[in-house]
Amino acid sequence: MTVIEALGQKAKQASRDLLDLGTAEKNRVLLQTAAALIRDSEGILAENAKDLAKAKEHGISSVMEDRLRLTDQRIGAMAEGLRQVTDLQDPIGQVIQGFTNLDGLKIVQKRVPMGVIGMIFESRPNVSVDAFSLAFKTNNAIILRGGRDAINSNKALVQVLRQTLVDAGHNPDVVQLVEDTSHAVAEDLMQATDYVDLLIPRGGVRLIQTVKAKAKVPVIETGVGNVHIYVDKTADLEMATKIVINAKTQRPSVCNAAESLVVHQDVAVEFLPKLAAAIKEVHPVQFRADDRALPLMPEALPASSEDFATEFLDYIMSVKVVDSLQGAIDWINTYTTHHSESIITQDITAAEAFQDQVDAAAVYVNASTRFTDGFVFGLGAEIGISTQKIHARGPMGLEALTSTKFYINGQGQIRG
Repeated sequence: MTVIEALGQKAKQASRDLLDLGTAEKNRVLLQTAAALIRDSEGILAENAKDLAKAKEHGISSVMEDRLRLTDQRIGAMAEGLRQVTDLQDPIGQVIQGFTNLDGLKIVQKRVPMGVIGMIFESRPNVSVDAFSLAFKTNNAIILRGGRDAINSNKALVQVLRQTLVDAGHNPDVVQLVEDTSHAVAEDLMQATDYVDLLIPRGGVRLIQTVKAKAKVPVIETGVGNVHIYVDKTADLEMATKIVINAKTQRPSVCNAAESLVVHQDVAVEFLPKLAAAIKEVHPVQFRADDRALPLMPEALPASSEDFATEFLDYIMSVKVVDSLQGAIDWINTYTTHHSESIITQDITAAEAFQDQVDAAAVYVNASTRFTDGFVFGLGAEIGISTQKIHARGPMGLEALTSTKFYINGQGQIRG
């Protein structure tokens, strides 16, 4: 029996054990888990320190190190996330519609759990806790496969989750960690159709593309963010400067950070030098600019065609100057990963056209793309941000982890 077969069998049984678990009990366990994370934070941080030490040995960048790092504050944020999930409405059992048909059959459609969710993710160990909280609240079992760079952190976190389940009198196999971080075992998880009902990859372009190519389990594509900000000809340039700086520098290692800047030709001469000077005061950014932007940004480098399609996850940003609003929309739709896009403008007609025509899960007017987040959107902890259109799109909260079932009750009806 393979590693994934063993985990899958346990997860299937655990998902059945969860079917009758009510909201009050789920919330009680989540609150206990939040308390346990705080109580065991010293041990969690010690294991995280091992991962950070190995990362430094391998020459990881400071930006990627930030994705991996846990602190007391970040553990506190994970615990608060668990508490917030207890405040969210439980979708399980929700009646979507109910009616009696012409044959006298009483038909009710309800929300039900998916069953077993597989999660493949990179770097950020907090994903273990966020994913568990949403899966558990929706009566799903979950199999977690994190990256090798965070293996010690993930082991420590999942141990806390499992011990809390045991202490609460529940099957700990509700959450399991794939401790073998080899690619072969990851591929086994992608193809575990007998056990996994839904697979959610969360990470960079290479991970997402690998899962799409090799998975046999249904997949929700998430996370890759070649995120654009378009500065329109009517933009308030002070506002635009603040928004671009925030979207690029506040936390460049996350998927809702801006990677590409598009600027209308009418404001490029004034705006681009202003931005280049202002952003240096916050954090230096390497701009990779097209032929029209390059003379306006003395320290910029010439952009390659690949730069315009790249999610840098670093202090790097591509720059494109366009002739018109429609040129910006067409450019963004060519290079978007359908995550988050923003327009800075004072023209309501331009704003409406941008929001209607740009093909992304979240489209902003006069705001930073850094707000694309389950907490901000009122969904609680998110399990990922879907960039596809089937089943779920945008930040995925509780409802995205449910399916539906029809309950039909009759009194002996047969079909003629």
